[in-house]
Amino acid sequence: MKNFDVVIVGAGAAGLFCAGVAGQLGLKVLVVDHSGKVAEKIRISGGGRCNFTNLDTGPANFLSDNPRFCRSALSGYTPRDFVALMQRHQIAFHEKHKGQLFCDHSAEDLIQMLLAECDAGGVTRWQPCHIKNIVFSASSATETGVGSYEINSDHGPIKARAVVIATGGLSIPKIGATDFGYRIAQQFGLPVITPRPALVPLTFDADAWAPFAQLSGLSLPVQIETGSKKTHMAFLEDLLFTHRGLSGPGVLQISSYWQTGTPIRLNLAPGQEIAQHLNQAKATSRKLIANELAAVVPARLADTWVAQGAALGQNWQRPINEAPDKALTILAERLSRWEITPTGTEGYKKAEVTAGGVDTKALSSQTMESRQPGLYFIGEVVDVTGWLGGYNFQWAWASGFACAKGLVAALKPLDTNV
Repeated sequence: MKNFDVVIVGAGAAGLFCAGVAGQLGLKVLVVDHSGKVAEKIRISGGGRCNFTNLDTGPANFLSDNPRFCRSALSGYTPRDFVALMQRHQIAFHEKHKGQLFCDHSAEDLIQMLLAECDAGGVTRWQPCHIKNIVFSASSATETGVGSYEINSDHGPIKARAVVIATGGLSIPKIGATDFGYRIAQQFGLPVITPRPALVPLTFDADAWAPFAQLSGLSLPVQIETGSKKTHMAFLEDLLFTHRGLSGPGVLQISSYWQTGTPIRLNLAPGQEIAQHLNQAKATSRKLIANELAAVVPARLADTWVAQGAALGQNWQRPINEAPDKALTILAERLSRWEITPTGTEGYKKAEVTAGGVDTKALSSQTMESRQPGLYFIGEVVDVTGWLGGYNFQWAWASGFACAKGLVAALKPLDTNV
């Protein structure tokens, strides 16, 4: 039987960061993971350069059944705190877009930094190591503390005073995603908000999408929205047409809020007065409508768009000076408010994160400890999901830090200097 203060299950962003902090604060920490590799999501993020945080991170950039939950952790460890850590390790980075920070060289630099932090804390790491079961033993009347956990692993039995679940969600199964964290939560009677793919491309019925499949590869800035009133959400981001549907940053963002069976609405020329442009062109031009439309949207889109007129009872394939005002108005309205209903998503294989997860109502927002004593949950396995743009990594750092501090307070109660 090997004894540790805490066992952290999951060698991803949240798990490694939490381990490094807890180890450096004096705890005896073991990290286990069923994969032989560490932090694969970091490695593949941002085209290999990892969008590791966002300078503008705040609670409004996250969705959860309990949206206030993330406030405490996010305020306790900010993007600037992580930037300071990067600078201490002399890792160069840059801001790319809207507060998004990326490594200059490689995501591998960040991974090596996390491993160095773990080494500085004397963290033990077993990989690959499969956990067969986790059993809680309550304290006897003569013991201090709330109890301990016995873990049966293929490296032998482990005993620990606390367990941290940092196993992530179901997204990108090819790099090892599993439902282990949800199963552990359910084993100990903790509720789980139904997981679903998030930050994921949207798909459409093949026949309905056929006219637009030829636009595959086309990218343009759009305003995209879904929902109404309290559920309304909108983003101004780029959209990418694919053979099966829509992708790109705007679509990934809205996918986290989209509900099955409901439409999304797109303004394909945000900031443009399309009706005004077409009406002015009608008075001065004899060009085809598509040619005039190409002044405000990409030519491929303009050609595809006017070709849809026949199905709507409109003839948009004509010189603009021959078009009735009403026909041009309908064309402009359709471009600025295109409403379509996805049939689904590309699923976990293409999803960047998993929405849903361990219900935050069963967790402490200050320490990430669950109502099962000594059992903590951090990172993506928790029902806190960030927007695209570095927010989910910041949640990993912030929740991992809150957990590490909580562990120290619980396991080293006599040490007032931590």
